[in-house]
Amino acid sequence: MPAPLRIAFLTHEPFYPPSGGGSAEAVYLVEEMTRRGHGVHVFGPRIPDAGAVAQRFGVRLHPFEKWEMGRYAKLRNFKYLAYPFFLERMVAAAAAREPFDLIFSQHAISAVAAGKLKQRLGLPVVMNFPDLLTGFMETWPSYVAPKPVVHALMRYEMSLPGRYQADGVCAISDEFADRLAARGYPRAQICPIYYGYDAQAFPLRPQPPAASQPPVVVMHGSFDAHHLGGIALAAVRTVVARRPETVFRFVGRRTAGLETFLRRAQAIPGFKFEATGFTPYAEVSARLATATVGIVPYEESAGTHCAFVAKIVEYVATGLPTVCTPLKSVQGYFKQDPLVKFSRFDGADFGNQILAWLETPVAGWRPQAEASAARVRAELDWRPLCRKAVDFTERIFAGRKQGDG
Repeated sequence: MPAPLRIAFLTHEPFYPPSGGGSAEAVYLVEEMTRRGHGVHVFGPRIPDAGAVAQRFGVRLHPFEKWEMGRYAKLRNFKYLAYPFFLERMVAAAAAREPFDLIFSQHAISAVAAGKLKQRLGLPVVMNFPDLLTGFMETWPSYVAPKPVVHALMRYEMSLPGRYQADGVCAISDEFADRLAARGYPRAQICPIYYGYDAQAFPLRPQPPAASQPPVVVMHGSFDAHHLGGIALAAVRTVVARRPETVFRFVGRRTAGLETFLRRAQAIPGFKFEATGFTPYAEVSARLATATVGIVPYEESAGTHCAFVAKIVEYVATGLPTVCTPLKSVQGYFKQDPLVKFSRFDGADFGNQILAWLETPVAGWRPQAEASAARVRAELDWRPLCRKAVDFTERIFAGRKQGDG
């Protein structure tokens, strides 16, 4: 066991409670760091009940208070652009009072600050990328995100590890790691850790819903632009045409993206849906357990190809037959899994894959569900993934210290 480190943990998302997407990972990473005796200082947006959160996780919180931060905050993208400048100053001021041993950044936005701090303080830096953040913008309308601008931002994001000579990178997927390596960043300094789930919060359901009930097609998450586009809409049209009794269940906050999709889908005769609104993470599993099929109808982009999507992991863990577009990151892991069907990037084909599950008797897939769930529980629970990430971080620090010596 290495000597305890003082770690500056940088994030642009509220640390607790997780707000969705990559933010859930931060809690488990910090828990693993503190379990090993490291002193963790979390630099991030102000959160409610900060004292209780700091005590619960055994960390020191350094709140950013100049403006509200979060995935649902107004003018979010402009705030994200300015945030690294102020984050760098916060960490540097804290380090002047009591130096840190290592900086660990969460997401690309904080990686900018971490890179500048490496130059300023000379500390080892590990950058963790739970996604290719700007890559998702490829699916945004051109009038909002012109393609030349998006591609320039993607190049900048992918350049961060090399630009600032990060000592190590934790990557969301092998696909993301390969893209970094293709840009010249040393493959030996990249650790693909994937994106996990809390196995305790997503147990294998004891049994699927009765065949006599109307089928329920479920999707959960943050419902951003790349989640619900033309593929999802065409899939709904295909399914409703053949199985009009089907109910589409959306578990999560009713975002502008979801509201737009529902308005468009309600023009389809016979479309039926449930929209639960915000659902606490611990309660999502219950919404999945009573469904028939889980879906991941992501539009194609560099961001979605690099993302190791948590939805598919949680569906399989619950024992839910799943349909996903052919995202390179998860297709590599799940291509042999009997509980997962991959469509083309085509809404009609996606809908036909849903229908194929609806027409398959439970006996045709139920025997494989337990083995599929056991596999993700053993390999993709947050605990083993975060052990891998912190093992890597400690090795990076030890190697840097040895090199300095």
